Formats: sequence, structure tokens, C-alpha cells
Amino acid sequence: MRHVAVVILNWNGRDMLRRFLPSVIDCSGDAEVVVADNGSTDGSLDLLASEFPGVRVVALDKNHGFAEGYNLALRQVEADYYVLLNSDVECTPGWIEPVVDMMECEPRVAVAQPKLMMYDCKDTFEYAGGAGGFIDRYGYPFCRGRLFSTLEKDSGQYDDERDIFWATGACMFVRSDVWREVGGLDGDFFAHMEEIDFCWRVMLAGYRVRYCPSSRVYHVGGGTLPKSSPFKTELNFRNNLSMLYKNLPAGRRGRVLALRMWLDRVAAVKFLMEGHVGEYRAVRKAHREFRNRRGRLDEKRMKNGTMTVPQIYGGWLLPEYYLLRRRRFSDLKGQFSR
Repeated sequence: MRHVAVVILNWNGRDMLRRFLPSVIDCSGDAEVVVADNGSTDGSLDLLASEFPGVRVVALDKNHGFAEGYNLALRQVEADYYVLLNSDVECTPGWIEPVVDMMECEPRVAVAQPKLMMYDCKDTFEYAGGAGGFIDRYGYPFCRGRLFSTLEKDSGQYDDERDIFWATGACMFVRSDVWREVGGLDGDFFAHMEEIDFCWRVMLAGYRVRYCPSSRVYHVGGGTLPKSSPFKTELNFRNNLSMLYKNLPAGRRGRVLALRMWLDRVAAVKFLMEGHVGEYRAVRKAHREFRNRRGRLDEKRMKNGTMTVPQIYGGWLLPEYYLLRRRRFSDLKGQFSR
């Protein structure tokens, strides 16, 4: 098997490392296991030195966020394939080989993910990636096995290997040469949506993103920010707009962004009416930051071209989910672009 490096980006995740790093080491065969520490202050480095002395550590000077943290760390890692792995993932025996074998057989597949399941409910798809990610025509992300907050149990319905739009950043396999070709993650995103933007740019460069059901891992989820967090809301709203602005073809960009920003304002009002003032302010701040960043986004957009990519869902997920009550991937009626 080609040289694989499993790289875990850690920020104040000492307890997660102690809990899950043994499964990564035990199940990863000949792959190199690397922990890139994003300036932790919780004793993570001491834990690694005392309990996992065989694991290579890349120590960064501060918390650079998920995106730039990986960019900086992977400059110091030599491998044919990178596996970006969250610190709260339990691996299973032989989880690497099926994905790498698939990518070796299909040279245009540059990014891939395994089946991502819930750690605490192991027969249920996990929110962050499920059986592969997609976006609808207005940029709303979803997964096979997860539409918004509705999670499906795994009954083999997504055991087909297929191309997807985005692979989860919780466990993402990437060809290292393509990582360098497209410039890695967008460090300006800091965290959230960066893997979707990355996969979109990979496809704009002529490669494919794929799901491998014969590999399975279990994810706790939640990361370093709680599910209800104004900062997380800000990042998600800002980065979604930035991603659309960078990657949509010129003929669709204006219409899609106008509608999305209007829908964001509706969401902000809903937050306010529900008493979530911090979330309301986060959406407003996200829009201000997006407008302030357009110059930088224009520079990045020129590198991406204006072509369309496959695997975008042609329907509109919001009304299908909330009005028509379509709560499973198999219920969706629209077509996927080819």
C-alpha cells in the first residue's frame, strides 16, 4: 500500500486523544500517525509525550483554526495520501485499505470518505458526513443518511460506492499531490464549510470525490464548539456565502447569493423571536464580514474558473424538508447534476 499519513489536528482535546488515539494506532497498520497540535493549553503535548511516545507530533504556535492548522501541519508531512481525522473518531480494523485501494483503482478520485457513524448510537449515521455529502442548488449542505437534523439508521441503504459532492472533514482521505495543486483548505474560513469548499475546488480542477462504504468509523461529533454557539453560527453563515461566491459560475452567482442572503435574514429574525440574541447578532456579523471580504474572494475566484461541477442537487432542500416533509435522502425528488 502507498504511504499513508493519518493526521489528527488537536486543540485542547487531551481527553479525546487519550480516549480515541489508541484505536487509531491499533487499526491503522503501516500508516504513519501524526498529531498536529494547534497551540493547546490543556496538557495535550504532555499527554502525547508520556502516553503515546511513538506518535509523531507537529507542534504549532497557536490555534490557527481547522483550515489553516491543517495547511501548516501538512507542509511538514510527507505521504502519498493524507487522512484528515478528528480527534473524536474511533477507527475500526482495516478502515484505511478499502478507501486507498478504491482511490488507487480510480486515479481521478482525489478525495474520499468512509461511512461515518455515530459513536454513541453505532447503527445511526453521524451528522457530520453520513454516507457522503451534497449541496442543493442554493448551497445548503446535507448527507446521505442526514437531512438537516434528521438522522437515519443504517440498514444497508447506502452501501453503494458512488461519487459525492463533499467528503467530511471528520475523516477525509486526500491525494497529497492534489492537496498541493489546489492549495489545501482556505485558511480564511478558520473552521466550518472548509471541506465543502475544498472538495468543490478539487472538482473544478477536474478530479472526483467519492464515498467508500466498505470502510467505517465512529464519530462523537460536536468538535471544540458546542452545537449552540454564536461563533459557530457566524462561521457557518459567513463561510457558506464565501464558498458560493468563490465557486458558483458567473451566470448563477448573483441570483443564488441574493436569495441566500434574504433567507439568512429570515433565519436571523427567527433566532431573535426565539430569544437567541447571540445567534441573531452572529448572522448579522457574518454578512458584514462576507461583504468586507469580497475583494479577497474575487482573487480566489479567478483561480477557480466559472465551470459547473457534478453532484449538485437540483432541488431546493428547505421546502422539501420543512413543507413536504421529505426527511430521508431517498425521499428527495430532484435530479443531481452530471
